[in-house]
Amino acid sequence: MTAGLARGGPQFVVTLSCADRPGIVAAVSSLLAEAGCNILDSQQFGDPHSARFFMRVHVEAMETSLTAADLREAFEGIASTFGMDWQLNDLSLRPRVLIMVSKAGHCLNDLLFRRESGYLDVDVPAIVSNHPDFAALARWHGIGFHHVPVTPETRADAEATLLSLVDEHRIDLVVLARYMQVLSDDLCKALAGRAINIHHSFLPSFKGARPYHQAFERGVKLIGATAHYVTAQLDEGPIIEQQVERVDHTQRPEDLVAAGRDVECLALAKAVRWHVEHRIVINGSRTVIFR
Repeated sequence: MTAGLARGGPQFVVTLSCADRPGIVAAVSSLLAEAGCNILDSQQFGDPHSARFFMRVHVEAMETSLTAADLREAFEGIASTFGMDWQLNDLSLRPRVLIMVSKAGHCLNDLLFRRESGYLDVDVPAIVSNHPDFAALARWHGIGFHHVPVTPETRADAEATLLSLVDEHRIDLVVLARYMQVLSDDLCKALAGRAINIHHSFLPSFKGARPYHQAFERGVKLIGATAHYVTAQLDEGPIIEQQVERVDHTQRPEDLVAAGRDVECLALAKAVRWHVEHRIVINGSRTVIFR
């Protein structure tokens, strides 16, 4: 940053990916300078496996009159030249998150605490659950609670209700915080790139009920959790974060469950934070994360 530069103008984050070739960084930097932006942080990565280039640039406008629309219009030219997939986000707009939960509330409670403490700079206008258990918790936080029961007969209506809430509340991200219902292919497509799930990392082993008890019977030595984007391929979307904790023979099944809750909370919180800070770029079945 230029010495003595006045701070306080609007800030934006540009994320992009395109075929790797010379001149991308120079073109992006020059355009941002010409648009009147000062680069506060810039990270890039060239992936030799996909031959694609990824970049995240955090800038501050030197003139308060510069808008996101102005900068998007200016960026269109080089985006077309380099064939970029790109986004430009205005950091003055707090991301809006809808949380979904079933009967296990540890991830929900953790996310709400992190929001209250300032770790997650987001708005949470709605919580959706197929059970009524956390209505009181939602009220305590001043958040609208929507009990949407799901049965084979009502699944389509329940998903339509969810999408209507997403539209009504202008939701940027849907978080499945231990929401124990499988989403339809159509819903996964509608939420592509803006829905994150958390689950234990025993999969594909120990499927079904009581996975930690199954793991105990096999004498596992590691407990893990995976946060990933939701896709139509169940629990196989691009991985954002994984956490592990070592366990041993002295620990009971209940201890493994408790360890699992801890790593689930941490993995999900990191994934959500990186998403709302615009640090993730999807790279096929993988992710690039600029931490």
